[in-house]
Amino acid sequence: MLFVVEHLEPKLSEWLYLEYSHAAQAVGRGKLFITNVKNEEEFRRLSRTIQVKRERVGELFEQSELLVLDPKAKNTLTTDDFEDKRAVVIGGILGGDPPLGRTKLLTNSLPKASRRNIGRSQFSIDGAVYVAGQVEAGKALYEIPTQNGIEIKITDGHSVILPYEYPLVDGRPFISPKLIAYLKRPWRLSGG
Repeated sequence: MLFVVEHLEPKLSEWLYLEYSHAAQAVGRGKLFITNVKNEEEFRRLSRTIQVKRERVGELFEQSELLVLDPKAKNTLTTDDFEDKRAVVIGGILGGDPPLGRTKLLTNSLPKASRRNIGRSQFSIDGAVYVAGQVEAGKALYEIPTQNGIEIKITDGHSVILPYEYPLVDGRPFISPKLIAYLKRPWRLSGG
């Protein structure tokens, strides 16, 4: 099974790069592709650590072979959903609070693909890849603990709240340590 993140943000921010890299660690570099990367500089940067394609996922696979994760999908993801599919597709979209429903940018372009949810909450990109990988490996969604929202303490009196759903691994939210370090950089507090 392949895991495909369709890049849908206008540019590759550092935050997005760190989530993509962490997603590759979640399922293995050989099983993850980032598609729809048109910018040459972004393509080069990503290809150092992740498999990257310029094409959109719908150009690389038959839509009937795809399983798209969508929080608004009627049916919940199960291990059986993987049987006749070649790839799980996750939107490469940094979420908003409240959610903006931008997954439709992906689902509208893949009307013949199957759609499944991993819950109604908005997951981080790497968290969604991790959960899909666990379900593909045989776990039921209810067996994967999650936590809604995490607080990252920056300094005394300052913290960053991430209002997304995170799978728990050994009791800890599945988030890139590099992303936490990025959020704690001193320049982030000064607005620079």
